[in-house]
Amino acid sequence: MEGKHHSLIESLLFSQRMAQLSKALWKSIEKDWQNWIKPFNLNINEHHILWIAYHLNGASISDVSKFGVMHVSTAFNFSKKLEDRGLLEFSKKESDKRNTYIKLTSQGESLLLQLMEVYEPKNNSVYQGALPLRELYGKFPDIIELMAIIRNIYGDDFMEIFEKSFNNIETQFIEEDGKMKKNDIKTVV
Repeated sequence: MEGKHHSLIESLLFSQRMAQLSKALWKSIEKDWQNWIKPFNLNINEHHILWIAYHLNGASISDVSKFGVMHVSTAFNFSKKLEDRGLLEFSKKESDKRNTYIKLTSQGESLLLQLMEVYEPKNNSVYQGALPLRELYGKFPDIIELMAIIRNIYGDDFMEIFEKSFNNIETQFIEEDGKMKKNDIKTVV
């Protein structure tokens, strides 16, 4: 992918713009995320692991590491804490004894669903910051260029799981009385 030569100034400006914007955005996201999950005695890594286990309907620790963008030891250690709380269970597959797999317990799924139910858009600064764009264009930003960059860094597998989790929300959840709830009606595909 080397191809064309780009000036050092152009490269530096792009890299630093991305770094500064990403840091500012992450700081806001991190604060909102922590405030959302704090009442449930979770940290961001733990919530992310529950999210991944839910949307993958079980996952290997390697999957959690990859899709959670965390070191394998971080994925394992936080998963262990969630297991100790009764939110995850560990297992091995007969066909794959090398990998450790996690799956949500019913208590873990219940907690994750409670979290989704208490989500308040007004407490999310990135959502609030994007509202004027939605008002202007009738939709939220697609962020296609950012997704392309992430795809080039982390690969197609990462983006497929990324899209799957959001597709799951669109197809498995409904809004009822201003809250998100899991749609208990099973649809036949």
